[in-house]
Amino acid sequence: MKFAHLGDCHLGSWRVPALQQLNLESFRKAIEICIKEKVDFVLIAGDLFDSAYPPIEILKETFFELKKLKDSGIPCFLIAGSHDFSASGKTFLDVLERAGFCKNVLSSEQRQDHLILNPTIFENVAIYGYPGKKAGLEVQELKNVKLQEAPGFFRVFMLHTSIKGAIGSLPIESVIESELPEADYYALGHLHIDYAEGKFVYSGPIFPNNFQELEELKSGTFYIVDATNNNLKYKKVQLNLKDVEIIDLEITNALTATDKIIFELGKRNLKDKVVMLKLSGKLEQGKPSNINFTQIEDFVKSKESFTFVKSSSQLSTEEKEITIEASDMDKVEGEIIKEYLIKNPTQFSKYIDSLMHSLSMEKQEDEKSTIFEDRLFGEIKKVLELQ
Repeated sequence: MKFAHLGDCHLGSWRVPALQQLNLESFRKAIEICIKEKVDFVLIAGDLFDSAYPPIEILKETFFELKKLKDSGIPCFLIAGSHDFSASGKTFLDVLERAGFCKNVLSSEQRQDHLILNPTIFENVAIYGYPGKKAGLEVQELKNVKLQEAPGFFRVFMLHTSIKGAIGSLPIESVIESELPEADYYALGHLHIDYAEGKFVYSGPIFPNNFQELEELKSGTFYIVDATNNNLKYKKVQLNLKDVEIIDLEITNALTATDKIIFELGKRNLKDKVVMLKLSGKLEQGKPSNINFTQIEDFVKSKESFTFVKSSSQLSTEEKEITIEASDMDKVEGEIIKEYLIKNPTQFSKYIDSLMHSLSMEKQEDEKSTIFEDRLFGEIKKVLELQ
């Protein structure tokens, strides 16, 4: 018996169109490999979609790919994840199931203090499933879950949750493996990691789901499991469709950053690559808005890249302490402006002093507001050399 274990596809998650498409291409490639490998069935351990109500374009593509599985005679079994779970119980997973493309294996009944999960039987395999829920609510619920006995069957338990052995020192709620019902294979989703310890396996995401994951993982993965004679053999499949080029730069001067970034990009081969620009550092001059990202993106496109993403969240502006030597409080404002302009020179610096003087104009007694506004705007236009 050979089956595929996929999870955390998050179809429809990326806002960048090229990466959203690459996510779909990764899913398409995974389905293609499953068919080529002639697996007996496919498991999707939650978060097939990034939301319970994905866009119609994403649904159409997903239907098209799952139909390929059905036409190849390969059944698909799934559970809802924390993203495509709905408290109402109604999601588009139901639509997929009614179309005959997959089977949601969640089937349960309450018996006294326990929730009994009933198996979905496929040949000699009993497949059980419990969905992931918002805010990790499934963690506590799983302590009361039991599996309906299925003697003689290979038992697969599909879960979308965090297990203790996989989270390390992360301060998040998790399930202790020994507290779970006994099964022959645990098909896990939720943690976007490549993890295979004994019978407990996280397949990793089909495609990285955010900037940090794209930087760390660079591509998606899934597993093909050979369970002949209950002896588990794992084959990790890497879905590397595009190379990722990471430009990690520390910036201290935002005024010269654009040229520095373009110079660094010019040294790289960016053709058909996902280009990631990661900026960090404390700005001593200028602000993040001084960096011309439009010009940078245009340059990346000229190098025939596949797409471009950036992160400037690690950029900070240095807090400047201005020391003022002025005994007359009326001069404080002028000293502040003078000190600021020395440290932050721009092409508009020459206008600041005159503009501040113009804006300090006062409305004369009995002067109509419209006349005062005309007078004020006239002064400002003179300062800016607009008349």
